[in-house]
Amino acid sequence: MSSQPERPVLLTGWGRTAPTAARVVRPRTAGEVARALADAGPRGVLARGLGRSYGDAAQAAGGTVLDCTGLTGPIRLDADRGEVTVPAGVSFDRLIAHLLARGHFVPVTPGTRQVTVGGAIAADVHGKNHHADSSLGAHVRSLTLATPAGRARVLTPSAPGEDGDLFRATLGGMGLTGVITEATLAVLPVETSYMRVDTDRTESLDATLDLMSRTDADYRYTVCWVDLLARGSAMGRGVLTRAEHAVPRDLPPALRRDPLRHRPGGAPAAPPRVPPGLLNSWTVGAFNTVYRNAAPRRRRGQAQPLAGFFHPLDAVRGWNRLYGPRGLVQYQFVVPLRAEDALAGIMEGLSRAGAPSFLTVLKRLGEGTGGHLSFPRPGWTLAVDLPADLPGLGRMLRRFDERLLAAGGRLYLAKDGRADAETVHAMYPGLPAWRGIRERADPDGVLVSDMARRLRLL
Repeated sequence: MSSQPERPVLLTGWGRTAPTAARVVRPRTAGEVARALADAGPRGVLARGLGRSYGDAAQAAGGTVLDCTGLTGPIRLDADRGEVTVPAGVSFDRLIAHLLARGHFVPVTPGTRQVTVGGAIAADVHGKNHHADSSLGAHVRSLTLATPAGRARVLTPSAPGEDGDLFRATLGGMGLTGVITEATLAVLPVETSYMRVDTDRTESLDATLDLMSRTDADYRYTVCWVDLLARGSAMGRGVLTRAEHAVPRDLPPALRRDPLRHRPGGAPAAPPRVPPGLLNSWTVGAFNTVYRNAAPRRRRGQAQPLAGFFHPLDAVRGWNRLYGPRGLVQYQFVVPLRAEDALAGIMEGLSRAGAPSFLTVLKRLGEGTGGHLSFPRPGWTLAVDLPADLPGLGRMLRRFDERLLAAGGRLYLAKDGRADAETVHAMYPGLPAWRGIRERADPDGVLVSDMARRLRLL
């Protein structure tokens, strides 16, 4: 394990807001993780992966942050059992490349490959197939958890008693139950590295929700980009894409010669400095119009590279810098399936405010994993990226929080950096049970984060 730097390092989430300083150490083995937990100072310890949580979930002001990207090593695929065992610091980028070369794919992927396996489990990430396959936690066969008590615990979903409780508390537990050092995941056999994509343009929110409700069951993957700046009867119009894994006969002849070829290539970087206000209602409105008009009204069976379908933003390194020096806030929530009025009300409020979001994504979620703090539940989820310096943003989002509470909705902790404790406690009724399990795993309160302090999770 590398020595600690002389001075603390400033850390932020992907939104680049609310930086705090912590000592950063870089363990490379499970033993080094255990020693770091044993040596925790009064401000505690927290694991961090590739820093893709948007808010303050992977920060620990005044404490020690374990950069777990060094927890790498061999990836062990057991094709007969349909599972892969992987060190927690391995990125989805590397894992997907490894699996595709061997005719397999991850069971769930978020919207970026630049997350670690450990971080993805800690956030219980979901993807475009949640309505069909739930979130990542549903596919974890086992995980190894280093706890402050000084012993590694191998946890499985079927474990009885305390170990089973700790397994479920770790899914979506945001790294506050222990440090994941290894995991075994179910994998999906595939024949190509392409998707067979169907696309439809929709003209209104009602049309979008209706089409998704009628057709989601016919596809494993579905997602809708929404033009948030459209108003009136066009509010909620979008581009709906649905997909299945392509087989060789779905591909043009030239691609059939190497159907598992996966070469995402080097991504260009966003400018290191972007002036404030680049993304505003005018520029984003123009982008939205061009993007939507470029999409076909109706297209069936397009062969699309897997990376382009699942991870389009990975094509630009550091795209979060486009929001300027003040950073961005992602507001992601879920409301129950019968609470479409709440969804429409929030979208209408964003539209009236001229909220400049070029990335507004709507999905339908299915059953959750049972993780006490896991975000997904059956319903509609909307994710909106907004400039952090948008005038009146805080007041507007607090009004939305109140509407979510009234509708039985909740916010996604991996995206949050601004909600208050009372709101989140009301949204997560499993919090008291989770807290009891966590206290048994970490009775001295060694594991802590800025988010945990802000939301009084501990």
